[in-house]
Amino acid sequence: MADPAPPAIDDETLRAYLAESLSGAEMARVERALRGSASLRQRLEDVRQDRPESAIHTLGAIWRRARLSCPSREDLGSYLIEALDPDYHDYITFHLDVIECPFCRANLDDLRGQFAADAPTSQTRQRRYFQSSRHLLSGDED
Repeated sequence: MADPAPPAIDDETLRAYLAESLSGAEMARVERALRGSASLRQRLEDVRQDRPESAIHTLGAIWRRARLSCPSREDLGSYLIEALDPDYHDYITFHLDVIECPFCRANLDDLRGQFAADAPTSQTRQRRYFQSSRHLLSGDED
């Protein structure tokens, strides 16, 4: 049995997209649809133009635009290596998993990619250090 078709993208979904209040999966679905449809991009622009001025300048909108609750990239790196205060670690987990901040999730994915790319180099360097100093650890004089 085939998967059901995803729901159509209506103006309310486009408003939520502009407000960045959709889940990460839903944001990705809308972005894919926007890339593939000129008419949907035009509807998005119409929705953008029809937004009430008050929606652009609410405290929540300003907070989201300035990303005031987002941790820094350095903090996300420390989060990955578990080098944070437990309370702050829990906050970042909440920010990523419950709030589903698309900016921080993308930043974290990028950091994971960098860590993965750097891992072989780091492991090789550690192995060379160990090999060159192994005789010091065992007491042997090679």
